[in-house]
Amino acid sequence: MPESIRNTGVATAAGSASDADLLAQTAIAVRTASSALRERFGDVIQFQTREELMGALAANDDTVLDILRPRLEVLRPDARWVEEELDGGALPAGEWWVVDPVEGNVNHLHALPEWAVTATLVHDNQPVLTAVHLPLTGETYTALAGAGAHLDGRPLHVSGTTDLGLSIVATSQARPDEDEKVVRRVGSSITEMLIDALVVRTAVPATLHLLNVAAGRIDAFWQFAGARADLLPGALLVAEAGGRISTAEGRPWTPGSDSFLAAAPGVHADAVATLSR
Repeated sequence: MPESIRNTGVATAAGSASDADLLAQTAIAVRTASSALRERFGDVIQFQTREELMGALAANDDTVLDILRPRLEVLRPDARWVEEELDGGALPAGEWWVVDPVEGNVNHLHALPEWAVTATLVHDNQPVLTAVHLPLTGETYTALAGAGAHLDGRPLHVSGTTDLGLSIVATSQARPDEDEKVVRRVGSSITEMLIDALVVRTAVPATLHLLNVAAGRIDAFWQFAGARADLLPGALLVAEAGGRISTAEGRPWTPGSDSFLAAAPGVHADAVATLSR
């Protein structure tokens, strides 16, 4: 998918002033909304039932969306809105905002630091631009199709490693209550990677692993199934940082694919071979 992202033609190009301004305004909107979420972070939220858990998750989402959605709709009035961040599959043709108001929401509730706010503009199932903000560190990751990926304005580059045996790799659970067949596939893939890679990290959410791939801190990330909001921001960031995006079998990835792999070019083929066993 990297080539299809780079050659989408939607961002007329690669970094025109209007596209760059839209990305900058999107990043401001994400940071503004994130500040409200940061104020809610601290103590572990106690819940005894699934209903209480879902209510706490929704309260976080609503806090962010009340600020973020109006700002993004002003920036791109004709773009439609994906209402459910856990949805997967291809989108209808046209322009969409794909937003995860709290990527890693369950971590936020448990007072764990791995969470973020993301907003990605998608045109005909190709990510055009994305902004990901980590409120606890103040870092903002951005990418514009054809114009590179950046961390607070500094260019990002994937790692140059060529040996999977020296690589840190990662995976994530796509969603709670996953299909048992997918769960077993995840388990077997972790076993195979434990044999072939140096270190395997397993945690949610997916986007934070993908930020690390784009920044060259880890060498590959894979996931089975998954939501658009989990994968599209990182797919654009990794591709624009020079990485390779595919399915776990090495085929072109789309939001409708049943697996996802983002890797440094030097280990992509070996990662595919490991995940295809």
